Amino acid sequence: MKTFYITTPIYYPSGKFHIGSAYTTCLCDSLKRYKQLQGYDSRFLTGNDEHGQKIEETAKKNNLTPQESVDYYAKLAQDLWERLKITNDDFIRTTEKRHEMVVEDIFEKLLANDDIYLGEYTGNYCVSCESYFTKTQLVNDNLCPDCGLETIVLKEETYFLRLGKYQDRLLQFIEDNPDFIVPETRKNEVVQFVKSGLNDLSVSRTAFNWGIKVKSNPAHVVYVWIDALSNYITALGYGSKNDSLFQKYWLNGDEVIHVVGKDILRFHAIYWPIMLMALDIPIKFRLFAHGWYLMKDSKISKSKGNVIYPDQLVNKYGLDAFRYYIVRELNYGHDGSFTPSDYVARVNTDLVNDFGNLVSRTISMVNKYFKGTVKNIKHNHEYNKHEEELRNTAKEVFVNYQQNMDEFKIAAALLEVSALVKRTNKLIDDTFPWELAKDKELQNVLESVMYHLLESIRLINIMYIPVLIETCPKVFKMLNVEDEFTSFNSYEFGKKETYTVVEKPDHLFPRLDQEKEEQNIKAMMDQNRKPQIEEKPKPEILPEITIDDFAKNDIRVGKVLEGKNHPDAKKLLVFSIDTGDKVRSIVSGIANDYKPETLVGKNVLVVCNLKPVKLRGILSEGMILAGEDKDGKLYVIEANKNMEPGDKIS
Repeated sequence: MKTFYITTPIYYPSGKFHIGSAYTTCLCDSLKRYKQLQGYDSRFLTGNDEHGQKIEETAKKNNLTPQESVDYYAKLAQDLWERLKITNDDFIRTTEKRHEMVVEDIFEKLLANDDIYLGEYTGNYCVSCESYFTKTQLVNDNLCPDCGLETIVLKEETYFLRLGKYQDRLLQFIEDNPDFIVPETRKNEVVQFVKSGLNDLSVSRTAFNWGIKVKSNPAHVVYVWIDALSNYITALGYGSKNDSLFQKYWLNGDEVIHVVGKDILRFHAIYWPIMLMALDIPIKFRLFAHGWYLMKDSKISKSKGNVIYPDQLVNKYGLDAFRYYIVRELNYGHDGSFTPSDYVARVNTDLVNDFGNLVSRTISMVNKYFKGTVKNIKHNHEYNKHEEELRNTAKEVFVNYQQNMDEFKIAAALLEVSALVKRTNKLIDDTFPWELAKDKELQNVLESVMYHLLESIRLINIMYIPVLIETCPKVFKMLNVEDEFTSFNSYEFGKKETYTVVEKPDHLFPRLDQEKEEQNIKAMMDQNRKPQIEEKPKPEILPEITIDDFAKNDIRVGKVLEGKNHPDAKKLLVFSIDTGDKVRSIVSGIANDYKPETLVGKNVLVVCNLKPVKLRGILSEGMILAGEDKDGKLYVIEANKNMEPGDKIS
């Protein structure tokens, strides 16, 4: 089995991640899922870059230790990736021993080989970007060319990595591997930069302590480039006793892809391959440098306050709407703009009007005209030409889709899928099924049309798997598509011969009111412009109570036997729960966060001596305990599975 190893850059933990970071991570996740559909053994790495002067300063400002600070932000990141259903196989943190110990050894090896030497550097230093800049690179004599903040003049003893030693070798490698850096424009930028001459790179600092100490000279901290860039191989076990993953996915691997934003292109296209050359490790990766999401022609920035956060959009409009938009809207290699109007329009057009409507219309017609079941009838009729056009489109689209996905052009790949969606909808317009249904002599014709619609939806759904994480399983279930017909191997018109659809299709995507939702998103962005306190908020504690007050609550373990939606309230769920003394009916307002079936069989905590009350006509004989996070999402508190219904909580 071929292997595929894909990585995001490791992100700097300075606050909540905005949609720029989410774009990179969702892009990588979609590519991993795509490669798995192709049959690759795929591995996906992301993580946090947790050392440096900025970390020290942020922690001090928030009255935290650096470790407390990075621990907090690491949890924020991991919680977000879980919320977005990112399927990363590893989350590397540069404060982990598995990383730090290997980086220490890497530095010493480069030092022993004379690829690193001790010297002194004086220059303008940007604390925010952790970079030195020459006078010619500065803006207005003193401003950082990357972030625009003021630089400070520093003079310090530092170790240097000999970049110039490998300049010609790097240029030759790029020439011999024309697809090493994509898009082409990014490769040209790198080549021109290298040809202009490489100065040796400062790779240690003495001005701060929060980092990996140089083993042979602890007054120095290993600087970000050697520290952070090494994560791509330390996470695979390079330099450790167990390097089987490094052997499998790097040394003997088939594809290694680093996905980065264009702002860190130089570090990955120049410093990282030179480090690998100096370590005598083969350069196995290809580099895809994507553009930025912009807000009114400027880069998204927490310091500027022009941000929108992924969880805001997901909580309001759903996971798949967000994931689809985020990878669909940014074209290959180019910058793109996030606007509330574009977000709402994209969701309404592609997902609600085109795909969602196609699925619901088709299932409804199959139920109405054929009681839910149709077969692949080979029948000559006047509409054969339209069906043939659809089959040909499906075949052509799949070829183009794969080519675009292989070239990291996800937006273009999704545009191809949209073309098949539109062509499938056109079959309805071409054949007028409701007119065919009026003539019993045309039942075979109508069944053939219905089959073509269902089969096309199946093929569309297969191509959507890497992006529409929650929707695709729903569609397959509504069409009763067996697992064997959900893979790339089954992408062939006519592969599934018979369909039996559900009686009532789920509503896949709610239609958004364009004007209203634009205003809602703008309100979110306005809220984000307010000064944000980045430290972990301290919860407000209610007034003290005595142990006697607490003892009045009879909290027991309850096993959920059954769950269903409340017939008259969208936000309420109705559960049957065994609490040891009896089976209680409990109504809970958690429908926004849970499907009723997800809690069946779980042990939960129930307040049993709460006065019974009717909620929208259904008796509730207790209360399920749940916690609420800062975004208002509810989490039902579960008891240990070894506890029994009726066990008391105290």
